[in-house]
Amino acid sequence: MSTNFSTLGIRPELTQFLKESGITQPTPVQIQTIPVIMAGKDVIAQSQTGTGKTLAFLLPILEKLRGSAPHVQALIVTPTRELTLQIKAEAAKLADVLDINVLAVYGGQDVDEQIRKLRGQPHLVIGTPGRLLDHVRRKTLVLSGVTKLVLDEADQMLHMGFLDEIEEVIQLTSSKRQTMLFSATMPPKVRSLAARYMTKPADIRIESANVTLDEIKQVIIELPEEEKLDKLCSMIDEYQPYLAIVFCHTKERAKAVNTALIQRGYKADELHGDLSQTKRAQVMRRFSEAKLQILVATDIAARGLDIEGVTHIFSYDISHDPESYIHRIGRTGRAGETGTAITFVIPGEHMYLRLIEQGIKSSIEKYKANGQKVIKKAKVIVTAPKKVIEKSATDKTATDKKAVSHGGSNLRSRRKPKAASEKAGTGNKTYGDKRKKSKGKA
Repeated sequence: MSTNFSTLGIRPELTQFLKESGITQPTPVQIQTIPVIMAGKDVIAQSQTGTGKTLAFLLPILEKLRGSAPHVQALIVTPTRELTLQIKAEAAKLADVLDINVLAVYGGQDVDEQIRKLRGQPHLVIGTPGRLLDHVRRKTLVLSGVTKLVLDEADQMLHMGFLDEIEEVIQLTSSKRQTMLFSATMPPKVRSLAARYMTKPADIRIESANVTLDEIKQVIIELPEEEKLDKLCSMIDEYQPYLAIVFCHTKERAKAVNTALIQRGYKADELHGDLSQTKRAQVMRRFSEAKLQILVATDIAARGLDIEGVTHIFSYDISHDPESYIHRIGRTGRAGETGTAITFVIPGEHMYLRLIEQGIKSSIEKYKANGQKVIKKAKVIVTAPKKVIEKSATDKTATDKKAVSHGGSNLRSRRKPKAASEKAGTGNKTYGDKRKKSKGKA
């Protein structure tokens, strides 16, 4: 008998809502996790964003909440405002079916407005560590009645330095709580946290890093720092991504790269911690609606983003550890579709590249900026065939670039490709392959 949400124990009202929303078959993480959570056991689940993990904990939690109990019964802790809002949006739709009250609390939002909503006695609260503790200290949020606790993107929360805050939040909840920890990677710090606060947790691993990354074409470009911007632009022109995210290490870098792309005519915007919540929401909405083609972001701001249609990831600045790298490229290649992840490496950064390759247990194809492939063993450069060598920078001027993929029209007119290979514009091609353009299309 095939597994569906009904056989997993989800009530008819929710399964019907899921069906009407086009969700009929549970994903592997949902199949393995939902029965364990429904049984009341603690869970450690290693699963990438985009595999359906949010529903994996939301559905069984909502099943257990009592609408008649006027206090916070479940708490979901996340690292960022964006992830908090994404989970809240999904939870609110399901909660409406069951008459459950859901509230999101996070930094950057008016505190008084949050206090007013907290007085409405939500059953499920979703929030970031700092703002949750702020409300606890104001005595506007009581966590002693929380019996369902989820730590989502646990590795990133620890990476961002939230360990003390997370432990304080945990200790404020009921000693009889059920704890669920979800993480894309499981570094020792995450395991240690689980060991301290969880009771005989079920250990669920959906995919190893290798399996998760199989649908993502990974490429390294070795080049000097001063050539990064021109190379980024030429590759955007070459691959013509439907949606692309460009990752930078700092807010200042993200601002500078975004400004340069806009000056060259690309439909781009930035996402980082200096933006107001209103501006961040506006940028995310425009990107998700494909009114922007390129989002220039910092790692923290883009954490947990689940945007359909992201075909390309550009690491303008290389990740310094495998976990960050996996999270970056995990924004593409979702739900069985393919994606392309390109990382720029300047001289002196190969130690980070070695760490990444060790972490993902795989060697990544390497090229010079001119399209020449680097052969690892021989440590020499082999010139690629002419048909795959990239056009010279002299073929077009930097100031004459147009917004790609839409021939000067609004990006809304860009048709989202149905096939993954069409969407990525690369299929199984190597880095240097050119995307063939049919007549009449930009």
